[in-house]
Amino acid sequence: MSQPSVLAALLAGLRSGAVEVVDLTQSLSSTTPVIQLPPPFGQTQTFELEEISRYDDRGPAWYWNNFRSGEHTGTHFDAPIHWVTGKDLDDVASVPASRLIAPAAVLDFSEQAAEDPDFLVEVDHIKAWEAANGPLPDGGWLLVRTGWDARSHSQEEFLNADSSGPHTPGLSPECARWVAEESPVIGLGTETVGTDAGRAHSFDPAFPCHSHLLGAGKYGLTQLQNLAVLPATGALVVAGPLPIVSGSGAPARVLALVERS
Repeated sequence: MSQPSVLAALLAGLRSGAVEVVDLTQSLSSTTPVIQLPPPFGQTQTFELEEISRYDDRGPAWYWNNFRSGEHTGTHFDAPIHWVTGKDLDDVASVPASRLIAPAAVLDFSEQAAEDPDFLVEVDHIKAWEAANGPLPDGGWLLVRTGWDARSHSQEEFLNADSSGPHTPGLSPECARWVAEESPVIGLGTETVGTDAGRAHSFDPAFPCHSHLLGAGKYGLTQLQNLAVLPATGALVVAGPLPIVSGSGAPARVLALVERS
């Protein structure tokens, strides 16, 4: 008897529950938190729906909407062209589709972030994780869990800002450089509003995750949800940004496939 094809085996696993689909996406609405920059910088758009018709004189049998949104609103994908260091690299529509499905390493720093919202991941943290779990996946994602998705119901709690600026966890400048230049991953995923820590405006370079990773042709995934239910290794991430021509990024539906015993 012939063995089932790889895709048939995957489909059977999905139907049986042996492969679980975990949604890592924050729903888009007018209350979805968005980043806020200080003046005089331009601001991203909160998500808005504009009703076209809803079973009425404007369209008796159908309901539909226009929507307005920033590219970097809600769970979204950062393309290299988003940052000046990657200005000559891929826009979001040019990212190869084959790179949108990749394995993930999930590093859990939720306890540290609960104690210190300004917690920074260092290279030694990643190397300690590798010693326990094996190397980061070649061509995969580095996903940083901090528990920050629990704050996503509130703009104020999510940004966690005071007079000195936002206070959210992230990577140190040296760690960002290492992930960009020495690690085998294609990108960084976070639960916070961006890939950088809240204090990253004061780092050297400023916003080092954006500067180093996007400049290296790598990617970002932000405002992820439900990383707590993923294993440290073995999950397969499916990231589906809107393919906006010349876009610096796009809202994305991000899923994880997890094999359950």
